[in-house]
Amino acid sequence: MNNDTFMLGGKEFHSRFILGSGKYSLELIKAAVENAGAEIITLAVRRTNTKDTENILDYIPDNVTLLPNTSGARDAKEAVRIARMARELGCGDFVKIEIMKDSKYLLPDNYETIKATKILADEGFVVLPYMYPDLNVARELVKAGAAAVMPLASPIGSNKGLATKEFIQILIDEIDVPIIVDAGIGKPSEACAAMEMGAAAIMSNTAIATARDIPAMAGAFKSAIEAGRAAYLAGLGRVLERGASASDPLTGFLRD
Repeated sequence: MNNDTFMLGGKEFHSRFILGSGKYSLELIKAAVENAGAEIITLAVRRTNTKDTENILDYIPDNVTLLPNTSGARDAKEAVRIARMARELGCGDFVKIEIMKDSKYLLPDNYETIKATKILADEGFVVLPYMYPDLNVARELVKAGAAAVMPLASPIGSNKGLATKEFIQILIDEIDVPIIVDAGIGKPSEACAAMEMGAAAIMSNTAIATARDIPAMAGAFKSAIEAGRAAYLAGLGRVLERGASASDPLTGFLRD
């Protein structure tokens, strides 16, 4: 497993856990890096330069890759502006595209996301678009230059798990860039299940941030993700459509 890495934007990553933005605290960032092994941390650009709040950048280790997101953008134009701002602030070329017009369910606008992905990929950004799992949209995102595709498992912050499991599996089977399952993963077992499906990585925040013991939960996610990945690489056993199949021979010891 030590050599089981994946690539994004020409960079090699060993950890398949990514800390999402949202419920930040020093304890959460520390746990994500030390207990969950995170090598990528997402942050909302508006958190990096406010005068009245702590600067999140002060707490993220230098060896961690920053993944600014365009949280708050309502269309491609706003997302592009935020991404460019993040680059100017020194956050690098990685960017997670989030475009949401809907404030109740926070579902991504797939079509505006395609537009923003194309513009930013052409400008040299490493674009990771957050999207509702749709095969046709995923194909258009790859065509537009996305480095990975990030389908939601369930609504942001809901901890409801793999509600879109069947659609995510289609993306894993059909799309050639890494599929990073984002939003809604609420339990280590759900992260494990997504990795067993063949996901490249898991992004989570709320499940760990709202746990009673944040470091312990971060460690649990690390173990679950590694277990799911190992199971995927090993090849899961067959599933019978019906009936049963004895694991031991039924001959030689039963009376007729």
